[in-house]
Amino acid sequence: MIFTKLKEEIAVVFDRDPAARSTWEVITCYPGFHARLFHRLAHWLWNAGLKWLARLVSHLSRWLTGIEIHPGARIGRRFFIDHGMGVVIGETAEIGDDCTLYHGVTLGGTSWNKGKRHPTLGNGVVVGAGAKILGPITIGDGAKIGSNAVVVKEVPPGATAIGIPARIVEAHDTVQNGRFAAYAVVRELNDPMAKAIHELIEHCVDTDKRIEQILAEVKRLGGRVEEPEAPRLDANQLNKMVD
Repeated sequence: MIFTKLKEEIAVVFDRDPAARSTWEVITCYPGFHARLFHRLAHWLWNAGLKWLARLVSHLSRWLTGIEIHPGARIGRRFFIDHGMGVVIGETAEIGDDCTLYHGVTLGGTSWNKGKRHPTLGNGVVVGAGAKILGPITIGDGAKIGSNAVVVKEVPPGATAIGIPARIVEAHDTVQNGRFAAYAVVRELNDPMAKAIHELIEHCVDTDKRIEQILAEVKRLGGRVEEPEAPRLDANQLNKMVD
């Protein structure tokens, strides 16, 4: 059973990191793989009641890999941490099967109270580099968390969350050639906020044009028009800034 799980952990690296070249390289040079092995031991010690020893193993793992996983955290099968430096996983965090975390990810708490205070990740969740998932919230199966997002509310299964604070967006083509989208980056994002801003910009530009036409007609009819010096909206420039 142990060797089967080890084979799975090694196979996961080849499946999700195209830079992996050999089994020996994975065993000797992948901190995410090392952190997973350390956590297996630390978690077993934690459940056996050897709390201090479990924390010591976890501390050694952090020193050697740059990845901090509390021995109380529960982690499913085929879990992969790519690069790994700066990853922090709290005591009551729960991670399902086939999840992927990139460097700088935090599964943290928002309270000093005892009990459940860290996130729960469903199966197949991908968390992009630098993302922070905070509090006892649930990230649904197959969800994607964009790089540097700060998630403080639950994310439904299959959804994509981006931004600070994170918001749900419609994402298409999140799977490339049957595999996960690296760094939770997708090629098409239908961000409702960006869409609303674009529509607002277009509306403002259209309004400016109508006002100019009205003023021109007033002048033609002999009326006096005082034109304050105001900067004109450049729709193309504003749209680029939003993008």
